[in-house]
Amino acid sequence: MRPDTKPIDAEAACAFVSQRVTRPIGSLAWISQYLCCIRWDEVLILQGSPLLGLTFSIGSLTPAKIADAILFAAGSLALLAHVFVLNDWAGLTGDSRDPNRASDVLVNGAIGRTGMRYLWIVLLALSLFLLSPFGHRTLLIALAIACLSALYSAPQFHMKGVPMISTAIHLAGGLLHFLLGYSLFAPVDARGLEVAAFFALAFAAGHLTHETRDRHADLLNHISTNAVRFGERHSFIAAVALFTAADLWLILLAVQKRIPGVLLAVVPVAAARLYWSAQTYRGGLDFDSVRLLQVRYRVLYACVGLLLFLAVLA
Repeated sequence: MRPDTKPIDAEAACAFVSQRVTRPIGSLAWISQYLCCIRWDEVLILQGSPLLGLTFSIGSLTPAKIADAILFAAGSLALLAHVFVLNDWAGLTGDSRDPNRASDVLVNGAIGRTGMRYLWIVLLALSLFLLSPFGHRTLLIALAIACLSALYSAPQFHMKGVPMISTAIHLAGGLLHFLLGYSLFAPVDARGLEVAAFFALAFAAGHLTHETRDRHADLLNHISTNAVRFGERHSFIAAVALFTAADLWLILLAVQKRIPGVLLAVVPVAAARLYWSAQTYRGGLDFDSVRLLQVRYRVLYACVGLLLFLAVLA
């Protein structure tokens, strides 16, 4: 536990989050409580993958394609919001014991478990409705993402607590997130799969980093993640290896001119990430240091994504 964090009464927190607070229908305060349950920072970060997939397949811009892209972005946003709300709903009791997440749990507790269940169901239905005009290809990929989310988070399956399988789910999820956008204007082909492989590796690496950060909380909640089963250092090293493999793959694609050469900009990004990863490893892999590393590499990869977006459009 961090020295500046007050101990949490787990039983009291669990009792609090199980309560429902009744809000009048139509109230802005009632709506805001539901919106506060969504981890918008994570949702927006992961939006980069399907939007870049869309960019790769869109071709020349037309007003009709721009309108489709806007509708797709709304559907993708709802789908990713569903993924995180389902995850938070499934882990609500356990998160209440985590001092690093207790404040988030208290916010989510304003609508209770029942309200959160309704929220992820509504978000899933909304996403499928918004994505349905784009045909069976895009809709099937969206359903596959929802199924992977259920396998990982839902209490009936809870693959989050099965080492290696949880990472395999994230590999498949990273691949599908990119292909969700790519499928909008093109069939899933070799080029799409080649670029999607980068996102699959990076997504799985980010998952292992996240497990390293949350190892102590997962130990407390008896969740056998990779970091709990194999140790936080082994999990962190695996994350660094997957990130490096993703970067090398992107560099190879750029050198072979399979993607815009401007993406060789990932070379200094990879070097900076490796340097910061070594610092974090030597520092002991505490929650705050791993969290700082996540913020840093997310900013760098967001810049790479922006370069990719501009280069493909150009």
